[in-house]
Amino acid sequence: MQSFAKIIGLLSLALCLGQTVQAQKKVITFRVEKVIPHPAEKVWAVVGEDYGAIANSHPKIIASDYVSGTLQAGEGAERVCYFNEKGSQFLKEKMTNYNPREMTFVNKVYQAGRVPVNPDYTQAVYRVERIDANTSRFIFDMQYRTKPALMGAMMKGQFRQLIDDYAVAIEHYISTGEQVTKKNFKTIRKLFAAN
Repeated sequence: MQSFAKIIGLLSLALCLGQTVQAQKKVITFRVEKVIPHPAEKVWAVVGEDYGAIANSHPKIIASDYVSGTLQAGEGAERVCYFNEKGSQFLKEKMTNYNPREMTFVNKVYQAGRVPVNPDYTQAVYRVERIDANTSRFIFDMQYRTKPALMGAMMKGQFRQLIDDYAVAIEHYISTGEQVTKKNFKTIRKLFAAN
């Protein structure tokens, strides 16, 4: 009877350890920072307050909108971002830890349609820091896990480039008011690279 109890105890321990290992799956992280020659409040207005309209300032998102009855940015706001015309490549995201005073929030992916990320492990922290009255720093800290996981390291460069491009697009959108699209972004990137 004691050996049976030991076996049950060992099985229970193994099950608990297995669940702990599963809960701590490896994620990949990276950071993008960009100094933007505009006041922090203007950058925050684009990335934090105009959350549902990210398609205006993101070169790869062709359409975006609020979902689940969300009407504006704030704690619990949800948006959908479409990456193709058919609407089959999309991310649904939720805003948490929203702190407009500190100009920061966490953006959690909760559903991915034909985008190779695992929503359970994918999120980003957006932050805008004031440098001076006319200059700010946009900071984007990404954490993700791909489906399948082995693609994660291969995708890191592409994901980082996507956010580097987004940071350039934010600056252009604030400077000109022109919506950034896949079509006009090549010209925009060349313009910013020349400066």
